[in-house]
Amino acid sequence: GGGVAVHCIQQILEAVLHCHQMGVVHRDLKPENLLLASKCKGAAVKLADFGLAIEVQGDQQAWFGFAGTPGYLSPEVLRKEAYGKPVDIWACGVILYILLVGYPPFWDEDQHKLYQQIKAGAYDFPSPEWDTVTPEAKNLINQMLTINPAKRITAHEALKHPWVCQRSTVASMMHRQETVECLKKFNARRKLKVRGLVGEVLLPHAIAVACPLVLQTPLPIPCPMGHILYHPHPITP
Repeated sequence: GGGVAVHCIQQILEAVLHCHQMGVVHRDLKPENLLLASKCKGAAVKLADFGLAIEVQGDQQAWFGFAGTPGYLSPEVLRKEAYGKPVDIWACGVILYILLVGYPPFWDEDQHKLYQQIKAGAYDFPSPEWDTVTPEAKNLINQMLTINPAKRITAHEALKHPWVCQRSTVASMMHRQETVECLKKFNARRKLKVRGLVGEVLLPHAIAVACPLVLQTPLPIPCPMGHILYHPHPITP
């Protein structure tokens, strides 16, 4: 539930902040690229698979090509506009949404319709899954899933967000098992294999963040919505 999600997103944000401070944009953040160093309690969360990562200068925005995984692409990438570090924050918003309720904010079997949803920022917090999620958590998601990248929250700002800072007092009442069941149903509908948020073998470029993540068992996470996309030149989504 919220307690697990906030511990996880805090570590993800710290890893993303480190990348951004080093001038690196991941471009393919998704649950499959978030790994636990081991199955032990308190294992560190690590970012993996920097195959689509790019280097930027400061807050540089440019067209670096169409790259990423469909359900996690930002509006600016889909609009073939200049982009940069904010694309990673958008993906973090999608990840946080999934961590809290077990299904993504944007989903459609038709990829074109999926892209239209993303570009419009068309998501909500439906009952009953979101009824026990705190307003603070929803506020952070809203700030991460802000269509205008210039107004989107940064990793540094997100780490100072009340929901992240006051994680011990604003944890959701939702039981993690309910999230797991949502994940299983979501994957069953898409006929995709459920995967765990646990990986013992990390890629060489994985970035570790030394903060505890308390997970007693692997947390099933949806598989990618389609394959990774990479087109160095603009295409029509």
